[in-house]
Amino acid sequence: MNLSISGLYKSFPGVDLYQDFRIEFREGRITGILGPSGCGKTTLLNMITGTIAPDSGEFLGLAGKRVSCIFQEPRLLPWKTVSENVEFVLKDLFPQNDRSKIVSGLLKMVSLGDFAGHYPREISSGMRQRAAAARAFAYPSDILVMDEPFRALDLKLKRSLINSFRKLWDTDRRTVVFVTHDVDEALMLCDEIYIFGGPPVRIIKKIAVTLSDGEYFPEDSLREAIKNEIYHCMKG
Repeated sequence: MNLSISGLYKSFPGVDLYQDFRIEFREGRITGILGPSGCGKTTLLNMITGTIAPDSGEFLGLAGKRVSCIFQEPRLLPWKTVSENVEFVLKDLFPQNDRSKIVSGLLKMVSLGDFAGHYPREISSGMRQRAAAARAFAYPSDILVMDEPFRALDLKLKRSLINSFRKLWDTDRRTVVFVTHDVDEALMLCDEIYIFGGPPVRIIKKIAVTLSDGEYFPEDSLREAIKNEIYHCMKG
């Protein structure tokens, strides 16, 4: 079932951020949200996760669903190893043997199998973010929200991490809501993209990314055309 939000209102002191707003996220798809800082992207994620309550609004397709998150920072527990961090979200859901199999499979998928016993301080920032992605997929959620998880990474590391994420998602196609400022990230990862303006938040345009899965190729004329269309909408 798609996640459909309608009649959304949310205000903070001095700003009416959402006013009768509506949006839909397709089930089993990766939907990106692009827009300037302060236009309400992260607030929308926080309302989906329940961290912030809307003033009013209807969230169809959210009741009874489990939601997991990947943030800008990995937020790993420093006193636990990589495998223990991933297993942590499973401790009340599966018996030990099942947990070990799940964790081992996910760490192998994100090329961290050899680092399962390392602590977060002992691995690179990119590895920590891959561990965070594995942890998010370990938890049996229906919806995954991502708040600029690749923002602090260089291009090479970003591409590697996005490829790791796609491997995870291809084995377990959850509904993903992905907030970013980076057009290239959105094109590498998303099936469709909403461009936000505001406040109050409005959808400037919804763009279907009709490209095959894979890494970003700057010379691809179709990809460049979509990229230029996005930039044009964001400037307008």
